[in-house]
Amino acid sequence: MILAVTGGKGGVGKSTVAYNLGAALDAVVVDADLGMADLPGGHGPDLHDVLAGRADAVEAVREGPVRLLPCGRSLAGARAADVTELVAAVQAVDREYGEVVLDCPAGMRADAGVPLAVADAAVVVASPRPFALADAVRTRELARELDAPLVGVVVNRAVDEPPVETIAETLGAPVTTLPADPRVGESVSEEKPVVDVAPDSRAAAGISELEAAVQSCRSV
Repeated sequence: MILAVTGGKGGVGKSTVAYNLGAALDAVVVDADLGMADLPGGHGPDLHDVLAGRADAVEAVREGPVRLLPCGRSLAGARAADVTELVAAVQAVDREYGEVVLDCPAGMRADAGVPLAVADAAVVVASPRPFALADAVRTRELARELDAPLVGVVVNRAVDEPPVETIAETLGAPVTTLPADPRVGESVSEEKPVVDVAPDSRAAAGISELEAAVQSCRSV
């Protein structure tokens, strides 16, 4: 299964959700944000190299607490990458590992559609601010156009309880609330998934709830 984690705005914590959901699903997380990579890098080939024809996608997967196909962070690497090769690269990783989570570019940028086009389903990450619902609706529509049905919505960094029922009714998908827990924000930079370091926390419970929503879509 290939799952896209996307969002209408940057800065909503999309990458941290993708990373922690990848840990829960035992998936390979692919940093598909070619121009603004957020997930940990490391030594060896990355997605820029793969899309430029210099490396094999499966061989570029890095083992760790979460399996990652990292993306380079240089402007030259982004320019050399052929985004049309992303579909074949992701499908190759999916065939090898069986579970892929795509950390997509934010917003409605043109390159945001390519990861959604290869995905089997999508999760939208939104902030708890009032205007965020409109952004999430626009992102859901793009995902639908590209045959990536929405299987979950994450309201991230919530301090107060958001209007879950309204959001679920508007977007037509189950809603998971993740609290403003610093361990979630630190999980990517420290490579410590919250389901591992704080399994009894509300944040870990939210990730597990999201995982269950994703798993349930397999039987639909």
